[in-house]
Amino acid sequence: MAVVAVSTLSLSACAPADANVSEVAFAPSAWPQACEDFDEWDKPGPPFRIAGSDSYYVGTCGIAAILIDSGDGLILLDSGTSGGANVVLANVGALGFDPADIRLILTSHEHFDHVGGIAKIQQASGAQLVTSAAAAKVFTSGKPERDDPQFGILDDVTPARVDRVVSDGDVVDLGSKRLVALATPGHTPGALSWQWQECDDQGQCRSFVYADSLSPVSSDSYRFSDHPAYVADYRAAIARVAALDCDVLLTPHPSASAMRDKLLGEGIASGMNCAQYAASITARLDARLAEEHRTQS
Repeated sequence: MAVVAVSTLSLSACAPADANVSEVAFAPSAWPQACEDFDEWDKPGPPFRIAGSDSYYVGTCGIAAILIDSGDGLILLDSGTSGGANVVLANVGALGFDPADIRLILTSHEHFDHVGGIAKIQQASGAQLVTSAAAAKVFTSGKPERDDPQFGILDDVTPARVDRVVSDGDVVDLGSKRLVALATPGHTPGALSWQWQECDDQGQCRSFVYADSLSPVSSDSYRFSDHPAYVADYRAAIARVAALDCDVLLTPHPSASAMRDKLLGEGIASGMNCAQYAASITARLDARLAEEHRTQS
């Protein structure tokens, strides 16, 4: 799978966000008080507005879900597990939004802990599901694919209706929002990352990136070194993430990008960026391949 260059989005295209949600009632500081690093997947956590933008964290303590208000309906990135989707729906409502206004659901990667609740979200909203070709196979069958490094240790997902398949560099538009799909295979064959622009109430505009997990985790029987073409695509995906304009980094496992540390410190626009995140993944992949080489010798 080739990774195709996408031009940096223009910040001038952003309009300042409207402050429709109370910054006090849903302050980001509440989340790290309720949640621990690498917390339980379905543990409820308080929703919050991200850096004064039109984007909101609505996931659990352990699994991220991001809500974007486009001005013409809502966009949801990931759903969490089937149980976690109940938390997501409750958090959307707690922020003053109607879950029925979710018009689009976008995905990171095709594992039950991140997309297992999408069928439930669709049922509540009628939203269209936008995903990759490889992930679409999983949503159609409900079964993990054999080329997934974790095949054999994954739970099934409830099948969901796929409305649009995107490829690398495709743009998803809704209202005032324009999200770019980035093919980032590695953790799974169908993994996607997403980039968009947001502006706060003062007109300061930032590049947001929801970068996929990218971690080299697998079943005991899988060896990345047995799949050189896959590893080449994997490294290209990591390099792609490293090169992104990335003011606010979000990840499907919030602790993977140190979200709690950021919120306890200088805010979510501080701390680990895309280049640092990619470097940490490269180190893990290199270590995994070296270990495979040692055990083969």
